[in-house]
Amino acid sequence: MKIWDISRTLSNDFAEWPGDEPFRYRVTNEIAKGASVNLGAIGMSVHNGTHADARFHFEVNGAPIEKASLEIYLGRATVVDLSETFFQSTEKHLITREDLRPHAEEIAATSRLLVKTGRWSNSTVFPNRIPVIAADVPAWLQKNGVKLLGVDLPSMDELDSKSLQNHHALARAGIAIIESLDLSDVATGIYNFAALPLKIAGADGAPVRAVLWRD
Repeated sequence: MKIWDISRTLSNDFAEWPGDEPFRYRVTNEIAKGASVNLGAIGMSVHNGTHADARFHFEVNGAPIEKASLEIYLGRATVVDLSETFFQSTEKHLITREDLRPHAEEIAATSRLLVKTGRWSNSTVFPNRIPVIAADVPAWLQKNGVKLLGVDLPSMDELDSKSLQNHHALARAGIAIIESLDLSDVATGIYNFAALPLKIAGADGAPVRAVLWRD
């Protein structure tokens, strides 16, 4: 069985969203200093690294992450690699229906879509600008039965967006959100997928360990 780890590595060098809580790990007890075990502690935002957004993240009365249906985060997924397209045109800014339509049959068959743009290759440097889905993509995804959308970017919306239109449109379409995937070693195709969010009471999101595999 081949497994692809598509989670970004959390470390003290990870570039957090500007103004958000950074990830910090520290050793609180060490065997080398006489302790019986090595013991560590972390501090972080739930949006550091690869994570699932809960609707509470962008809706006042939205459901927190522990209420999310786990079956959405476990099953088959289609990866669509658009990195060459974005590499050839540094001005390309939108992920469009035209980009996704050649893979419509696979997308509909798996109900989960992971989009690889290649526009955030270094997790220690926060990007200045990211591609986002076009405004008509959520409705197209819903029409094709998609229940989860994942991207290799820190957000579904423009980095300076205050309205989070894409987050809201995806929610209206019944589509769960995974952000900050690492799809650098993954090609277009259908895979088995798991990215279960941590069960954090009342949280607006949660880290996930996202993996793909094929038997």
